[in-house]
Amino acid sequence: MLPEVFFEDLGYQSYRSVWDYQELLLKQNTQLKIEGNPEATRHHLLLVEHPPVYTLGKSGKIDHLLWTEEERKLLNIEFFHINRGGDITFHGPGQIVGYPILDLEKMQTDLGWYLRSLEEVIILTLADYGILAGRSEGETGVWLDPEIKGKERKICALGIKCSRWITMHGFAFNVNTDIRYFDGIVPCGINNKQVTSLQKELASHISLAEVKERIKKHFEEVFQVNLKSEVHVNSICS
Repeated sequence: MLPEVFFEDLGYQSYRSVWDYQELLLKQNTQLKIEGNPEATRHHLLLVEHPPVYTLGKSGKIDHLLWTEEERKLLNIEFFHINRGGDITFHGPGQIVGYPILDLEKMQTDLGWYLRSLEEVIILTLADYGILAGRSEGETGVWLDPEIKGKERKICALGIKCSRWITMHGFAFNVNTDIRYFDGIVPCGINNKQVTSLQKELASHISLAEVKERIKKHFEEVFQVNLKSEVHVNSICS
C-alpha cells in the first residue's frame, strides 16, 4: 500500500499566511517525533498561487534584491527574508508554488534525492507539453537548454528547509508568470542566465488547473504515493 499524502489546493493566498501554515504543519510533525510517536506524522502537499512577493533564503545576499523599497511599493511587491535554503526568488500570479511537508524518514533520508525528485516532477510535467527540460550542473531547479551557453533559462526554482527530516518550502513553477518581475532581482543569485515561463515557451496562456493536475499525477509517480484531497478547515487569511 502506497503512503498517503494529504493534498490541498489553497488557491490564491498571501505568502505570510501560507508560510505560517507550513510552519504549523512542520511543528505538528516534529512534535510527534519529539514525543516518541514518529509513526503518526503526516505527509502534505500544498499548491498555491501568491500575490507578488520576493523571498530571500538564509544563504542569499540582500544585494541580489535590485529594486528599492519605494519601487517595490509602487508595484505592490512584498519582501520576506525566510528560513529556506537558496538565494532570492519571486512568487506571483500565474505561478504554481508547491510546498511538500514530507517526513523523509518514511521515504529516503537523502536531501539530494529529494531535490532531484522535485525537479523530476516538473521535468515530467513539462514533457506533457512537449518541452524538453533538464538540470543545470551545480544548480538546483529545472532548466531549458542548460548546456547551451547564452540560451540557459530557468522555469522552476527550488528552495527547501528540513527539520528532523520534515521538509517545508519547495518549488515555484512559472506557468503564466509575468517574468518582468524578475528584473527586480538577481534570480537565485545567478547572473547572466534567463528566466522563462510555460506561457512564454508555448506562446499561449496555459490553464493553471490543468497544470496542477499534471503536477499531482507526476508527484504520485515520482514519490510513489497516493494523494488524498483535503479541505483546509481553518481559514487562511490573505
